[in-house]
Amino acid sequence: YWMHNAFLNIDNKKMSKSAGNFFTVREIGEKYPLRVIRFFMLSAHYRTPLNFSDTLVASAKNGLERILTSIDLVREKSETSEGSFTEEDKKHMQQVKELVKKYEAAMEDDFNTADAISAIFEIVKVANITVPTGSQEYAKEVLEIMTKLCDILGIDITKEEEILDSDIEALIEERQAARKAKNFARADEIRDELLEKGIVLEDTREGVKWKRA
Repeated sequence: YWMHNAFLNIDNKKMSKSAGNFFTVREIGEKYPLRVIRFFMLSAHYRTPLNFSDTLVASAKNGLERILTSIDLVREKSETSEGSFTEEDKKHMQQVKELVKKYEAAMEDDFNTADAISAIFEIVKVANITVPTGSQEYAKEVLEIMTKLCDILGIDITKEEEILDSDIEALIEERQAARKAKNFARADEIRDELLEKGIVLEDTREGVKWKRA
């Protein structure tokens, strides 16, 4: 299935070549990690115009990091905590399940991903407060729920491994060699690989510059 979403505006202006504010998906993907772009697009209902700006994408990045940080916490507690459900855990789980219903209602309301993400943020808030002092069984169930809800939206929750500066430089050198050999497919592959790890490349007259997104 696919859905045609509404217009994309750039800084509250209609995107068009004549206005000089036209970007391709590839160009945007070279500037921001792809999973951040996906999360940003999910933050608005597909039938409403989506306004694109650096500030809004940065906000989406921060929001995604909040979710990922919470999931990391819950995952750790699911491995290190002990014990079965307590009465307190059961009360907290009831809160979580009510928020799951809120998430499901949003998705059933014409695929309202914005409200669905809002429900995930509420679960994050509950998890951050209750999981650290809860049982292992509780942490495991919360992790299962959070993973499932994110998976439905296609939100990648895998933990990114920190890539070393030396590894980045080595890949950049390999990319430059591939470009000289006119192996542009490999060059693009390396760029995309780095972008997935949060490394943004910029080709300049002085050479390739990179930064962590």
